Amino acid sequence: MMKELIAGFPEQLKEAINIYLAAKLPSPSINPTSVLITGLGGSGIGGSIVSELVSQSSKVPVVVSKDYSIPFWAQENTLVIVSSYSGNTEETLAAMKEASHRNCLIVCITSGGEVLEIAKSRNFPYILIPGGNPPRACLGYSLVQLCGIMEHYSLCSGMIEDLKASANLLEKNESAIMSEAEAIAGAISFSLPVIYTSQGYEGIAIRFRQQLNENAKMLCWHHVIPEMNHNELVGWVDKAPSIAAIFLRNSDEYYRTAKRMDIVKSIVYNLAGRTLRIESKGETHLQRCIWWIHLGDWISWFASVERNVDSVEINVINKLKSELSNLE
Repeated sequence: MMKELIAGFPEQLKEAINIYLAAKLPSPSINPTSVLITGLGGSGIGGSIVSELVSQSSKVPVVVSKDYSIPFWAQENTLVIVSSYSGNTEETLAAMKEASHRNCLIVCITSGGEVLEIAKSRNFPYILIPGGNPPRACLGYSLVQLCGIMEHYSLCSGMIEDLKASANLLEKNESAIMSEAEAIAGAISFSLPVIYTSQGYEGIAIRFRQQLNENAKMLCWHHVIPEMNHNELVGWVDKAPSIAAIFLRNSDEYYRTAKRMDIVKSIVYNLAGRTLRIESKGETHLQRCIWWIHLGDWISWFASVERNVDSVEINVINKLKSELSNLE
């Protein structure tokens, strides 16, 4: 099932674009002075990625919240985008209700559940996406809607067209992406991956980490350069044969950051069990992000095969939710 969902990602992007274009959101009633995207897990990672994508174009701050509450500054002129695939994520519902009490401008992305019920009852604009699959396998649906909403409120431009080009890029390179992913999975599947990337791509590193967590049932961590140079770098003093250090490299890296990445890789090379440099493809920041998402998803699936685990199963999360359901 997960293999088919990953393979369908380019087509999912195209379908999601059609969903957005058909949604016909109402004309903006205000020009928001801030944007808050609230969501968790597979529903929330799109917010992390989009907030970085628009950081150089949006004239207002775009912030992501992954908790029950929302920041104090979120008030009437704040656009709050509620992203919950199931529509029943308890943290997101609590944040949505708080945003409603503060009269924030709310737009919802969901496949149903209580989020949809509240949106309908309170006349909040919403975009309905297909349900029934693991949220992490439906990032294309939510990511496209987030990009579209950003365009709708004039916080960026050209993202929908760029997403079309991104889907075409993946389709043209699918066999090469799968081959690279299988080779990388073979190298890291029984290690502790440490993912390093440059500023502007942390959301992508988080997505990759989360996919290894959920699909391949692997622990790993990530860090961003240059911040990593001011703390974690000092931890690289001893041989760490269990670690696979993965450097996600992009053509738009600031030149001093690129040099830092090279130096860190040379330091880590003699300490980690394995060191990998992986290059993205694409002419724009968004295209490179979409490339990373698809490549990382395939790596996580091939790693699940290597480790002989069920890529769909999330029993421990279900156990957690069951325990929480007993709380008043």
